[in-house]
Amino acid sequence: MNEQLQASWSNLILKLSGWLDSLVISLPNFLIALVVFILAYRLARKLQGWTNTYLSRVIEQASIRGLAASIVSAVTIILGLLFALSILNLDGALKSLLAGAGVAGLAISLALQGTLSNIFSGVFIVVKNDLNVGDWIETNGYSGQVINIDLRNTKLKESDNNIVVVPNKLILENPFKNYGLTKTIRTTINCGVAYESDLEQVKKIAIQTIEALFPPRAGEKVEFYYKSFGESAIDFSLRFWVDGTENLTAMEVKSEAIMAIKEVFAKNKINIPYPTRTLISQEYR
Repeated sequence: MNEQLQASWSNLILKLSGWLDSLVISLPNFLIALVVFILAYRLARKLQGWTNTYLSRVIEQASIRGLAASIVSAVTIILGLLFALSILNLDGALKSLLAGAGVAGLAISLALQGTLSNIFSGVFIVVKNDLNVGDWIETNGYSGQVINIDLRNTKLKESDNNIVVVPNKLILENPFKNYGLTKTIRTTINCGVAYESDLEQVKKIAIQTIEALFPPRAGEKVEFYYKSFGESAIDFSLRFWVDGTENLTAMEVKSEAIMAIKEVFAKNKINIPYPTRTLISQEYR
């Protein structure tokens, strides 16, 4: 029994000694491989910034620049990892890893369907150029300015300064409104005037006021239409074009137009009535 314990103890010591010798021999290679990977990681970060800066001279869309810079960074890190593995004499393990990459890739693709879908959706959004950083969009119940488009998500900054992260897949698969695709916005104002008003005068004054505030360009005009006989007023719609690529611009323009129309109507004694209700009481005997 003692002889077996001594033999086992000797084998254990011999095994540990062999591992220690291998560790001491491999330690320089491990340190070199670690340094190589760290340098590759730092180089990847630098290349990402340099690529973004260089592409800013030839590519206007920030989303495309960011995507290209991210791809350059990822490729640099992968190359650094492969080089580090070769320094550790893990070429055989690397070949086995690459040989099993097909089966593993299939399993990973099934497990990461959502992530891969978001990545391909992000690439498609950037290449299609329907959405860019700085655009004001409405999508999936949210409205805000696009501040970043990466390989998985699109970040929006809402008017209250909150950040919304929307998966690229949801943006691509659902309708979205992009105010940045056009440089002009049509604004509509609905109002009403009293029945005793001179309708020709109302129309003329309203159009002149809007034309003075927001001069129309070639091919554009201020449109004025009476819509219906309301309960207490004759309702009309006023439509005009303004420069802008954000929903907030339309709100600001509408506010200015309403104030201007209210002021000019008051000067010309044009009444904008509001609904009234008369209560008649009856006494029952």
